[in-house]
Amino acid sequence: MTEPSVPPIAHADTIAGLAKGLAVLESFDTERQRLNATMAAQRAGLTRAAARRHLLTLAHLGYLETDGAYYWLAPKVLGFSGAYMASARLPRVVQPELHSLAARTGLSFSCAVRDGDFVVIVARSAVRERGDRLLAHGVHLGSRLPVHATSTGRVLLAALPDAERAAWLASVELRRLTAHTVSDAAALAATLDQVRQQDYCCAAQEHELGIQALAVPLRDARGRVLAALNVVTATNRMDPRQLVAQLLAPLQEAARVLRPLL
Repeated sequence: MTEPSVPPIAHADTIAGLAKGLAVLESFDTERQRLNATMAAQRAGLTRAAARRHLLTLAHLGYLETDGAYYWLAPKVLGFSGAYMASARLPRVVQPELHSLAARTGLSFSCAVRDGDFVVIVARSAVRERGDRLLAHGVHLGSRLPVHATSTGRVLLAALPDAERAAWLASVELRRLTAHTVSDAAALAATLDQVRQQDYCCAAQEHELGIQALAVPLRDARGRVLAALNVVTATNRMDPRQLVAQLLAPLQEAARVLRPLL
């Protein structure tokens, strides 16, 4: 099972201006940190005039900064993530277990949920690997990673009902991020079948070269898949078989311990 879908809303109850303003905020990401009105309009699906008004309003409210031509996110937007972390139950419940796993292994562990075509890290315990750089995956809360090319994303996709998963595969563009990324829908569907059967996923160098990850589903007491737990490590530290052999059992045990708490 998967988490409940977003409830429908009547057209009369929709505040279009709010939706458009949030679309403008969501236009900023790691690929485009600074946008002008034309770029924001293209990314948010608005006219240039509408995008300009939203940019000006968001800057006036303190959520954006500007030099008069380009806009970028202001620190005030962190208030949303801070409020989420302070009030959401999932990160608070998961965090101690992530710290425990990291302390025992010296590796980086995360908890991620699905948001459309991405997974979002809502809890993490990043650890500098012995002799290695700090891993890019999971180094900060709120990281958004492509769902099709990550271990957590595949665990969450595998938990979807068959019809919903098929519809998603038919509508999404599977970007090839490295030479190892599975970018064919049929091949990904077969991979997701395997993930569902084995109840875990190991993905090596599909989102970033030199990086591999192992993930398991995190279920609540009723068996619904709410999130995914994963461990991330460098490929030069161990091969995928070693990763599964050494870390699958600890991840599964963590998920088992957390289940009655969710």
